[in-house]
Amino acid sequence: MSTQLEALPHRHVLTLPNTPSAVRLARETAEDALLEWGIGLRHPTVDPALLILGELVTNTVRHAALLSPHVTVIYAAGHDCLAFAVHDRHPYQPPLYGAVTGAGAGGIGTVMELVLGMGGSAVVRADADGGGKSIWITLPL
Repeated sequence: MSTQLEALPHRHVLTLPNTPSAVRLARETAEDALLEWGIGLRHPTVDPALLILGELVTNTVRHAALLSPHVTVIYAAGHDCLAFAVHDRHPYQPPLYGAVTGAGAGGIGTVMELVLGMGGSAVVRADADGGGKSIWITLPL
């Protein structure tokens, strides 16, 4: 699986108002991009990836909207991996790997169980000014 996201040949960036409709639009855009890149929607990675994406955008809508009027989704793919990031301008950085074992971890716990179960990785990257973050997910194809 590629570890350098800059090297992935396929990329798409989507910025939306941080409202509930962002979840549906982020998923629909992912489906369109995957098809354009030759990754069929029946590929075994696609359904879990869309679930993870939907959960991350939902979390942004629920928890970051007051500080972050927009949510940005970055989609990327290569021959052996699919990657995406959900960015908002809320400074809180959830502890991703602790969410798997933590009681009441909720959506992030589900995200991490799926990511780890598929042999993927997740990382939170803070904005340079500390005022926001991106949660990057990378999954093998």
